[in-house]
Amino acid sequence: GTRPPPPAEMMPPARWALGLMPTPRGAADVPRRLVCATVAHQSLNKVRFPVNALAWARDGRRAVTANQNGEFTLWNGVAFNFEGLIAAHNSAVRSLAWSRSGATLLSGDTKGAIKYWESTMTPVKEILSTHGGNAVRGLQFAPSDAKFCSCADDGTVRIWDWELFKEERILAGHGWDVKTCDWHPKYQLLASGSKDNQVKMWDPRKRSCAATLYGHKHTVMKVLWNPVDPNWLLTASRDHT
Repeated sequence: GTRPPPPAEMMPPARWALGLMPTPRGAADVPRRLVCATVAHQSLNKVRFPVNALAWARDGRRAVTANQNGEFTLWNGVAFNFEGLIAAHNSAVRSLAWSRSGATLLSGDTKGAIKYWESTMTPVKEILSTHGGNAVRGLQFAPSDAKFCSCADDGTVRIWDWELFKEERILAGHGWDVKTCDWHPKYQLLASGSKDNQVKMWDPRKRSCAATLYGHKHTVMKVLWNPVDPNWLLTASRDHT
């Protein structure tokens, strides 16, 4: 006859099965295992708005998503269940970035506001109307966490002092909206991508562009340094490359 199913208490929980999945670091020597091919979990918010930005906490135990309504949703990074909802901004949130230490979160919105948050999601400071009130599209900390950069639809990248909550310099050179920026994980070097189809390299201590890459034919949507081998820079564009 048909064998009855095992009792419920004998079935391992979902988080146990997820714990057996190989991590990217453990599979670094097998590149094909680094490609995500299985949906581990899908989570939905009670009130549905487009999700514009997301970020893992540095310890990997929590994920934060930011939506079109200016809200943060906190998710458990192990069981993937809902933890909380925070009214974070008065307009759509466009960018998120954790500090390298994991102690601080930055967020930027459509009206140019940049907010600082503690890891407990307590707001610390808000700077209004940065970038002339244009949408802040990207944020990233320096390797030391003493500085951070922002980019926006005003066509500039800006350098900020973390302790003083003060803008230090403006990096101007793109001909259109700057959609993405990333700070090199080791050196004083920034990369930015724009609607002008260009990728630019910047020395954050100066106001001049160090190099310009012309490899794309449409808006550059993302630039990303490799955190393990920072000699590599990834770029993604609306030209399908």
